[in-house]
Amino acid sequence: MNVQPKIEITLDRPNRTYLPDDELIASFEIKGTRPSEVQAIEASVLWYTEGTGEEDLATHDFRRLLPIDRNDADLTKRRKFQTRLPRSPLSYQGLIVKIRWAVRVRVFMQQGKEYMEEVPFNLGELAPAVPIATKRSSRKRADDAA
Repeated sequence: MNVQPKIEITLDRPNRTYLPDDELIASFEIKGTRPSEVQAIEASVLWYTEGTGEEDLATHDFRRLLPIDRNDADLTKRRKFQTRLPRSPLSYQGLIVKIRWAVRVRVFMQQGKEYMEEVPFNLGELAPAVPIATKRSSRKRADDAA
């Protein structure tokens, strides 16, 4: 019986909000599997879009770890990495499109299976988009109250 490994990702900021040019420090650890079962690990910092139309994805930082790269060959131990974040694109909660940032860790097992975990974070502090109808009704209520 194979048990799915648990991928724990931790970011250095509990609120998960970063500004452009900030340094992001992340760490990850693989639990619930033997080191000999892990073939490779990929850790990346990336952004992607969600919404209507074509979806985009771009990788800002990417690392691939193999057992032969380490003296102890144990890729399940906690690993730390850091990267300086770019100035754009900023995280955005639009009505038609959303831009999301995340730290993603993929684990490739010796038997061919792969597992992934992702922790989202915000780059920048853009306010979410509000439908025009909501803005108008909020403005009308404010005018009526005055």
